[in-house]
Amino acid sequence: MPPVRPAPPSVSPAVVSRTALMILAVVACGAVLYWLRNIFTPLALALFLAVLIDGLVRLIRKHWAWLPKKAALPTALTIALLGFIAAVLFIADNATAFALQLVDYTPKLNQLIAQGAAMVGMEVPLTVSQLFQQLNVTAFVRNLAGGLQGFASDSVFVLIYLGFLLASRRGWERKIVGLFPEREERQEAVEAFLRIRDGVEQYLWVQTITGMMIGLGSWIAMSVAGLSNAAFWAFLIFIASYIPIIGGIVGILLPPAFGLVEFDSYWRALALLAGLQAIQFVVGNIVQPRMQGRSLNMDPVAVLLSLAFWGALWGLPGMFLSTPLTVMAMVILAQFNGTRWIAVLLSEDGEPEKLRHRDSRIAPGEKLPADREAGEPGAKTRTGASK
Repeated sequence: MPPVRPAPPSVSPAVVSRTALMILAVVACGAVLYWLRNIFTPLALALFLAVLIDGLVRLIRKHWAWLPKKAALPTALTIALLGFIAAVLFIADNATAFALQLVDYTPKLNQLIAQGAAMVGMEVPLTVSQLFQQLNVTAFVRNLAGGLQGFASDSVFVLIYLGFLLASRRGWERKIVGLFPEREERQEAVEAFLRIRDGVEQYLWVQTITGMMIGLGSWIAMSVAGLSNAAFWAFLIFIASYIPIIGGIVGILLPPAFGLVEFDSYWRALALLAGLQAIQFVVGNIVQPRMQGRSLNMDPVAVLLSLAFWGALWGLPGMFLSTPLTVMAMVILAQFNGTRWIAVLLSEDGEPEKLRHRDSRIAPGEKLPADREAGEPGAKTRTGASK
């Protein structure tokens, strides 16, 4: 008589319904984020800048203790504004010279096109002028002008959102008291916010330092190879380092590609390619993991998927914000039992509640900012019950 096998466990209708609702909610949220990307993208960038400025404010208060506390925020805004203006002026000055230099490379481009056509068996290769005509450069320039105009308008909205976010900072503390009248709930909310803030700030710190190292090393390699506009290329590589995966590929391939046009020998371009690859490898596989440690706690596959997801939704701004947004989503999803499994899948060690860099929990008996805002001497609730 064959052994009786136990019946497979049945799935309750409630679990099926909850899973289906969660899938529909994710699809609906993605559709809303895509359709309203012109509204959400400037707001997300403004939140990103607000976190950056908040970290700079605390850094100023820590290292410049002689400065009045009320002057920390204006000082941080001044530093950020001067840095932004300097970056814009640097790009505008070097981009013009770079564009004019490309015109002088037309004969070399024609030669490279002819060599490439001969390799594929094309008898009459196209020239650069004919190639531009077939590519409809007029439409490309029109689209580029429209994109620059949209970028300018988005920048204005980002600054407007940022101004309102900074002006309403103290109001959020009162809102926390209203949302979480019990101190235990309020403490959990503040701890979740601190985990998000620490994760985003740690990511920014690591990407900035490693990006500067890659940019400096790339500038040295390009200067030794004799590539023109090495400082401009190094700055572009530094900016691209904030985009995971794609930024490194761009920083490795683009300068040697332009070196093929500028250099007399292909070996110099190949040597530059090898040098840039070595710099990216050392910083990305040795320096960056040691600096980052396990603080970000994100699975590498999750980093790649978040880059593709947010890039598809919001384009280039989404690629810049993909990792901070995923860190934020992971911490928020870990707060609820129904969505904790998603945070576990996104995390590297299966513990999304923790940040390995520092302990962001609030010490027992420590008064929360929202408690001070509410005027609670003993961390009282709204009803007056003492904790």
